[in-house]
Amino acid sequence: MPEAASSAILIRDGRILMIRRRNPPSLDMFAFPGGRAEPGESPPDTALREFLEETGIRARSPREFAFYDLRAENPGRHFHLTVFLVDADASEIAEAADDATEAGWYTPAEIRGLNTPPSVIDCIEKLEREILGG
Repeated sequence: MPEAASSAILIRDGRILMIRRRNPPSLDMFAFPGGRAEPGESPPDTALREFLEETGIRARSPREFAFYDLRAENPGRHFHLTVFLVDADASEIAEAADDATEAGWYTPAEIRGLNTPPSVIDCIEKLEREILGG
């Protein structure tokens, strides 16, 4: 049975907030802030909670952007990942915490040069087509 997970994309001045993951899956890879759902938690609530835990930013207004049926490299691990676009006050500063070892703002071109899961690159391409006009 797949585990529910959510992540969130925050765009500021054409740059996207990314974190480097401290734990599996995607250990030491760059990804959008996110993680597994807690029991009874909705996908949007998971995205907002994980975003706050990993970046210190209180995001809001989650809008579903993408969905992935992920079978992680680990045998027996299977995730349903919902990716959301979120908003946050420009005054909010990102600080890596919880499962994140670092947090930073990257352009789509810079993200392509990072070690990321394939779903991140898929989202970047979709963002460029639909939102950033890349």
